[in-house]
Amino acid sequence: MKDAVVVIDVQRGLFETEPPPFEADVVVARINAVTGHARSKGIPVIFVQHERERSVLAHAGEGWELHSGLEVSDGDIRVRKTTPDSFLRTDLEEVLKGGEIERLHVCGYASEFCVDTTVRSAAAHGYAVNIISDSHTTHDKEHLSGGSIREHHNRTLPDITSFGVTITTMTSGEFLRS
Repeated sequence: MKDAVVVIDVQRGLFETEPPPFEADVVVARINAVTGHARSKGIPVIFVQHERERSVLAHAGEGWELHSGLEVSDGDIRVRKTTPDSFLRTDLEEVLKGGEIERLHVCGYASEFCVDTTVRSAAAHGYAVNIISDSHTTHDKEHLSGGSIREHHNRTLPDITSFGVTITTMTSGEFLRS
């Protein structure tokens, strides 16, 4: 099975905030370990960047740029998106089909929005999905902490079986040992 790592919305305007997302620096470090391991195994790395006109995420603006702590390689692929779904009105599907990718390892921001939506959409498109369970995050909300939101999605998304593909979780450490 051919794999790809998909890093969603780890951008300056979303991470370099006050307060930052839950475990922001630790998550970025884990993502760097995951993407470094992937590159060493010849697994493509895809960075998805959200954009919204007249906002901190305006295309090519400072907030739209990838987090300053992310390690990015010249061979990495970039995908621009305008909705929580990394497939909708993007070239992600074309990139994956061109690489004959069958399974995605997903990490990034925000657990309850873009990560959740992209995981579901990937499964609907027929891709097996592995969520890197300690390498996605979100901001605390009034009703729930970022850590609790992440844990909720790690526990509920793998229960979805109706797409006919598997959705699993593993920690960044488990990914590094794979």
